[in-house]
Amino acid sequence: MGRKEDNVKRAQALFRELEQIRNIGTAAHIDHGKTTLSDNLIFGAGMMSEELAGKQLMLDFDEQESARGITINAANASMVHDHRGKDYLINLIDTPGHVDFGGDVTRAMRALDGVIIVVCAVEGIMPQTETVIRQALKEKVKPVLFINKVDRLIAELQVSPEDMQQRFGKIITEVNKLIMGQVPKEFRKEWKLDAAAGTVAFGSAYHNWATSIPFMQKKGISFKQIYDYMMEEDRKGLAHAAPLHEVLLDMIVEKMPSAAVAQKYRIPHIWHGDPESAAGKAMVAADDKGVTTFMVTKVVIDPHAGEIAVGRLFSGTVAKGDQLYVSGMPAPNRVQSVGVFVGADRIATEQVTAGNIVAIAGLRDAISGSTATSQQDLEPFERIVHHSEPVVTTAIEAKHTRDLPKLVEVLRAVSKADPSIQIDSNLETGEHLMSGMGELHLEITEYRIAKEHGVEITTSPPIVVYREAVMEPSPGVFEGKSPNKHNRFFVTVEPLEPDVLAAIQDGTIPSGDIKKSREVARQLMEYDWDRPIARGVLCIENGCVFIDATKGVQNLFETRELLIEAFKEVVNRGPRSHERLLGVKVLLRDAKLHEDAIHRGPAQTIPAVRNAINGSMLMAGVALMEPKQNVYISVPQDLMGAVTGEMSQRRSVIAGMETEGDLATITAKAPVKEMFGFAGEIRSATAGRALWSTEFAGYEPLPRELLDDVTAEIRERKGLKPEVPRPENYA
Repeated sequence: MGRKEDNVKRAQALFRELEQIRNIGTAAHIDHGKTTLSDNLIFGAGMMSEELAGKQLMLDFDEQESARGITINAANASMVHDHRGKDYLINLIDTPGHVDFGGDVTRAMRALDGVIIVVCAVEGIMPQTETVIRQALKEKVKPVLFINKVDRLIAELQVSPEDMQQRFGKIITEVNKLIMGQVPKEFRKEWKLDAAAGTVAFGSAYHNWATSIPFMQKKGISFKQIYDYMMEEDRKGLAHAAPLHEVLLDMIVEKMPSAAVAQKYRIPHIWHGDPESAAGKAMVAADDKGVTTFMVTKVVIDPHAGEIAVGRLFSGTVAKGDQLYVSGMPAPNRVQSVGVFVGADRIATEQVTAGNIVAIAGLRDAISGSTATSQQDLEPFERIVHHSEPVVTTAIEAKHTRDLPKLVEVLRAVSKADPSIQIDSNLETGEHLMSGMGELHLEITEYRIAKEHGVEITTSPPIVVYREAVMEPSPGVFEGKSPNKHNRFFVTVEPLEPDVLAAIQDGTIPSGDIKKSREVARQLMEYDWDRPIARGVLCIENGCVFIDATKGVQNLFETRELLIEAFKEVVNRGPRSHERLLGVKVLLRDAKLHEDAIHRGPAQTIPAVRNAINGSMLMAGVALMEPKQNVYISVPQDLMGAVTGEMSQRRSVIAGMETEGDLATITAKAPVKEMFGFAGEIRSATAGRALWSTEFAGYEPLPRELLDDVTAEIRERKGLKPEVPRPENYA
């Protein structure tokens, strides 16, 4: 029997042993060594040869991952580790570090109970390190720390043992500062990193060694001995004296919560249904005999089995032939097979029980972030809120007309597998707009469409997605009339308060049609909203709020759905350039409705409300908001001038410069549009010696002097009339 098959047999025997299950992930900044670390853990579980551990990058099995040397997909591996004579099942997810694939990290966190934060000993805390810690704590996922690439401290910086320990202390302090700023109150003490308590390890994933204070005490090895091994470059000897897999797997078993423990505090956080219901109790207890509840965190396209939904089974049992309802869909889907992933291989099992990370074939309605359950009317899990959003767009067309129908199917599959990709299709022109997190994100997706799905495509150069907003309240009420002139709606608009917008964007205040208005009103009143206005919220969409501020209007409640429909139409196509709105508060002040329902149907109400919102926005003055990025660049000090020169050409603001030794770190904020082609330019300006990364920094108003030119450019691209509409066009 092969190692993998043996591993799966042992794993199956542990499916029901909740205390012996650990669902963990790796997360870090790009190139800090997550996938190399994962290799070592897989080797430690006996599924890879020692020679290949750290070199094979077993979880970077995608062709593009191998070619580019980065992790693009969150990859899964289930393994068994023997700890003190007892088997433990470890379900591991290796996540990407590149900012363009941050959505994969956010979704993976929903399935995990613990995460190993990997930090490079030389580079220290980087922007994406902060982001992944924030993502983990938001989902109540417990962090531990692995300081990687320690051998580089000696090879490149020639540090002494004292300096090395000081550097470790600095990294631990910085990571703790980030954790303490966001950790759930009840875990402040318990989740604080402490090297003495064994929640910190350090080593070299590439050279297969690691150590921690408890490990050194257990084995009787001193830090001086570890240091001497490194000085003598005896990597093999060090890997045998302090094998990474033993240190890390023991840390996972001892310091990470089991599925039984974690679900008690994670379920109330990620599921807001009735805790006293049968389903609520089953999830908290991870009961394999209860209602089946499965959270989809990823959809993988398998050339043979079709779409595979991967995610966390929080309660119940899944077996072939079961019927599960995907939230929001009327008919059930039949499970065709269940199994677990080990890298690229999906190994089928008879059934999988609660508390595990599982792969299910047959859930055709599932998308990443959806809930699948055996109880049709069950409240779904909380929506997964992504840290950044798609800001770069490209137009895609099929090269050959015969491929048009196939391209529509492929794009649907692509957006199912990666919800961070947004597809906007115009079926009349055959053009599809694909939006992603950045240039690399779009490049990878285009490659997949062409190579994996076999559809040849042509693409436009990338363009930036703007948002429309108002900076001032509208000076008066704008009246929108229905085509039959029997219905009138009176609307004002104003900018949404920044703190309310932030609460909507991070999911604190829910989005969508507001059914539980009392709960939302309570939240908004904490931001000093008047009670009647807070109680009148009908819908929150794209960071915009629609409020019924009328008093005693007859028949208005019957048109509620139509009002919301009109609001959503404007939110998705603003009046200035048909870009989406952001941060606009729309207030319906009054309405005069025909008493006969036949005269206030969709064809009358929707255009009237739409005109009222558009006209009111144009009265207030519509600004364009452009997406910005924080840019972090590390470069030798003698090349600082070249970097600042390059950044100043890109409308960027230099926010800070720090120097340590010969290295300088420059922090800047730049418009996404100006960063196209930056990789090539910075490479040639610094002879390839600059390391850089970016992070989405939200939207800011486009400078007034650029507004007309950019508006004209967008309107021309979209085939709109060159003139921006005026309020009277909507009267």
